[in-house]
Amino acid sequence: MFAYLRLEVRRTLRDAGFVIGGIAMPVMMYLLFTNLGGDDGGYRTQAMVGMAAYGAVGSALNTGGGVAEDRAIGWLRQLRVTPMTPRQVVLGRALTGSVTVLPAILAVLVAGGLVNGVRLAPWQWAGIALLLWLGSIPFTLLGLGNGYGLTAQTTGVTNMACNLGLAVVGGLWFPISLFPAWLRTVSAYTPTNRFAELGTSVADGHAPALGAVAVLTAWLLAFGSYAVMAYRRTGRTV
Repeated sequence: MFAYLRLEVRRTLRDAGFVIGGIAMPVMMYLLFTNLGGDDGGYRTQAMVGMAAYGAVGSALNTGGGVAEDRAIGWLRQLRVTPMTPRQVVLGRALTGSVTVLPAILAVLVAGGLVNGVRLAPWQWAGIALLLWLGSIPFTLLGLGNGYGLTAQTTGVTNMACNLGLAVVGGLWFPISLFPAWLRTVSAYTPTNRFAELGTSVADGHAPALGAVAVLTAWLLAFGSYAVMAYRRTGRTV
């Protein structure tokens, strides 16, 4: 499984589309959003965490696009004759997604510190990066479920819709304080809102709330089950 993991990580990091869409785009959006208005250091810190989370979600979902392409070329058929179980295949792909989200997270954090002048303690920088990295796993599993269950073209469209919809409703682009009351309530149960809360809590100097961890864990189990079931269903058609 680890050889499979190394192969998939190399394939992803060599993809120009991943570098542009998963790393460069969140950085450009962050710098654009935070430099159009006044010099609000608090907003720049919050937006940095939100856009790092957005980049992580996009990179995690992108893993599903590679899976759909593998189905089209017959790579999944070859994996089925190996000793790896469905859970090991899904876990290998999930670990690939976890590795490839790191550049997106770190790029936005570097832009926040070097360009926008965000100042945090060393433990806060490390804590934000670590928690966003670990918290991205549910989104990797969502992307995998889409990749195993949908065609390559449909997977790309679905992942993009998931990324944009969850980013907006979860408050990654705009503070949820701007939302109407009913949408703030909905946002609190979205995985993206609680995902970003992991980082903003550390930026504010305290540990994430248990509610955020509980909501993310529930989504982790749901998306993980979805990915495994989708992979098993491909056995009937691949």
